[in-house]
Amino acid sequence: MNQNSAGERLYNGIIKENPTLVLMLGMCPTLAVTTSAINGLGMGLTTMVVLALSNAIISLLRNIIPDKVRIPAFIVIIASFVTVVQMVLQAYLPFLYDALGIYIPLIVVNCIILGRAESYASKNPVIPSLFDGIGMGLGFSAALTIIGAVREILGAGEVFGFHFMPESYVPFSIFVLAPGAFFVLAALTAIQNKVRINGEKKGKDMSRIQSGCNSDCAGCSDSGCSRRFYGESKENDTKGEVK
Repeated sequence: MNQNSAGERLYNGIIKENPTLVLMLGMCPTLAVTTSAINGLGMGLTTMVVLALSNAIISLLRNIIPDKVRIPAFIVIIASFVTVVQMVLQAYLPFLYDALGIYIPLIVVNCIILGRAESYASKNPVIPSLFDGIGMGLGFSAALTIIGAVREILGAGEVFGFHFMPESYVPFSIFVLAPGAFFVLAALTAIQNKVRINGEKKGKDMSRIQSGCNSDCAGCSDSGCSRRFYGESKENDTKGEVK
């Protein structure tokens, strides 16, 4: 499958490089707003809209924006869409606007959005960049909704406002508090590790799961990656020996 095809970009964002469960990005809203499933879904979809639109515009202007000012330009584009989305939520979904609060304007500095703009949208055509944003946004939405649903079920005995636990059930109130987010995220990460380890035992290639690495060191924006660092060091040593 073409790496820039719509299906591949959606699969990449939802499964292979899920921003929350695989790349461990956007932890601030993930831990803060997932006290309920509806809050998690709302934050995820809000971020998806900003991510998809900013990816498309940045890709469209990638040959116009000077390289030296690309990061400030990206931030201005992202902030513009965040402002529009914030006004729409305030006007039409005030309950969600009140629940998410300060975390809506903080989408501007969400590392998922700026990371995709820098690593993908600024280097690829508009349509793949749009679907890359949608895929990453859906992956983020799914992760936040799952975390919020688990916390809401265990902490309140309901999900999306529907109470389905028996009357004798005593809610674990800690799950709707701050520590509950860490417990649920840790459990989901442990499940993912179990899947990866079982896959490796069966001889499957699980190298990309939980690493987020696409083996493209030349086009990678993670300057702190040890693989990239050592790769560059070896390249420099080789050049030194040739000289």
